[in-house]
Amino acid sequence: MPAPDLELLVTAARAAGEVARQYSGPSAKVWDKPDGAGPVTEADLAVNRVLEDTLRTARSDYGWLSEESDDSGERLERDRVFIVDPIDGTRSFIEGSNTWAHSLAIVERGRVLAGVIYLPMRDKLYAAEQGGGATLNDMALSVGARNALSGATMLAAKPNFKEEFWRAGAHPGLVRNFRPSLAYRMALVAEGRFDAMMTLRSAWEWDIAAGALILSEAGAAVSDQSGTGLVFNNQEPKVPGVLAANPDLHKALQHSLVEGATI
Repeated sequence: MPAPDLELLVTAARAAGEVARQYSGPSAKVWDKPDGAGPVTEADLAVNRVLEDTLRTARSDYGWLSEESDDSGERLERDRVFIVDPIDGTRSFIEGSNTWAHSLAIVERGRVLAGVIYLPMRDKLYAAEQGGGATLNDMALSVGARNALSGATMLAAKPNFKEEFWRAGAHPGLVRNFRPSLAYRMALVAEGRFDAMMTLRSAWEWDIAAGALILSEAGAAVSDQSGTGLVFNNQEPKVPGVLAANPDLHKALQHSLVEGATI
């Protein structure tokens, strides 16, 4: 009997971690992608190969979308699709940091059914399936309960805090923090270690699909900056931005942002 989808993702993520740990970030071969799309290492490509082999062998009828694979558009014709970032936080990997992650999701007709974010150097495995809750190393997760804007901890890059993006001409007393992996930022909010995360820049689906489900199953509201729910497996695999927090804080943050705020 085939393994359930979430179990398959967990197995694949751990296999990816074994491969990635064979490389030393600072000494791994690095190339620059075309059109300023950032760096890619031999580890990214090796992890991508093991993920595609593991996942597509197990589910040959599922489509495939990965940061490190050519996108043929064939996935648009499939009901279910793997959406994968072999290494989210490649620059951190190159620097020798331990905050990079594997991000794996299964999407059905735009909705995420199962997702895993795995940080192999920290042995932190976040997982969720639709309607089944979210976990970190098999322990249940719950998003934080803070609803006051002033003093709320926000994981976001500096440009998101520009005065022009906030109705009051400045952000409402948020405390900015940052982690280089977007997937890890989402997981940390689901874990309750930070109150919210946001990016006003359009985000690639492979960075956020797994995290969106993990956040939602931990009790967060997850949307773009206008409050619209996220839909995946788009022809151009991007969403306009991401805003996530517990429902009350999410609503307050959305109302504090200038309509149409985009980096």
